[in-house]
Amino acid sequence: MKVAVLYGGVSGEREVSLTSGKGMIEALEARGHEVVAIDFHPDRAEELLTLQADVVVSALHGKYGEDGRVQSLLEMAQLPYTGSGVLASALAMDKARAKIIFAASGIRVARDVLVQAGDDLDLKVAEWGGEFPCVVKPAQEGSSNGLTIATDESMLRAGIAKAFQCDTAVLVEQYIKGRELTVPVLGNRGNEHALPVIEIIPKNEFYDYESKYSEGGSIHVCPAELPEVLTKEVQAAAIEAHRALGCSGYSRSDFLVSEQGLAYILETNTLPGMTPLSLFPDSANVAGISYGELLERFIALALEK
Repeated sequence: MKVAVLYGGVSGEREVSLTSGKGMIEALEARGHEVVAIDFHPDRAEELLTLQADVVVSALHGKYGEDGRVQSLLEMAQLPYTGSGVLASALAMDKARAKIIFAASGIRVARDVLVQAGDDLDLKVAEWGGEFPCVVKPAQEGSSNGLTIATDESMLRAGIAKAFQCDTAVLVEQYIKGRELTVPVLGNRGNEHALPVIEIIPKNEFYDYESKYSEGGSIHVCPAELPEVLTKEVQAAAIEAHRALGCSGYSRSDFLVSEQGLAYILETNTLPGMTPLSLFPDSANVAGISYGELLERFIALALEK
């Protein structure tokens, strides 16, 4: 087929997207597809409206790529594309709104306070109530960009200011000490299934940008060494999150399991990383699905949708 690969973009995750795109382009060419590589920029959005391709494979991450905007252009161009649609992409990208949907679907979430531009910061800090440490992060950003672990009120305020550099909405969240897990989900509605659970053991205090994308930054244990009941619980929660947001094709949900054994969902990624160090390909490989075959499945699901 003639396959267009969108990668790069203008978000804080551009470098990750470039690496994801490079891997996808090489794998698709190796499987005999004619590949059109597009380093996407919003200023050249009209390229997508006139694009001639059988399917679009997206390696974009973050704003202008994973948040529904590019997806809406592809919808208008009537081009099939990999991953979730406009609404699911937008909802998943907005961590605050996604958490409301998760909670309504019975998936356990951490306590949080949402701080938006124009809010009275003193009131929001008081609303948080002095529980430290806590996590401060932009509501619509990925790869741990703009994230702070605050241990006192001054760090909380500084962390909010830092997160506001990335977004106009900031989440202050309960800090959960425990094991970090991620669960890939593959399939369109009605035939979704979870791939093997991965436990992430970062070399740093938490799973930050360096831990995610530096060689040796973290250890991936797959399948995660968990009690069977916990494995089934997080896999079921990942599928439910995928469905609740309206995702299609594939997604990857991240969880923290507290020292008391309670699993909390952190977020769902609708276009998770596909670099050589990425989690989704690791899990697929354990399930017997090669990187190239995984991309073929993404394409088949896009065409089916």
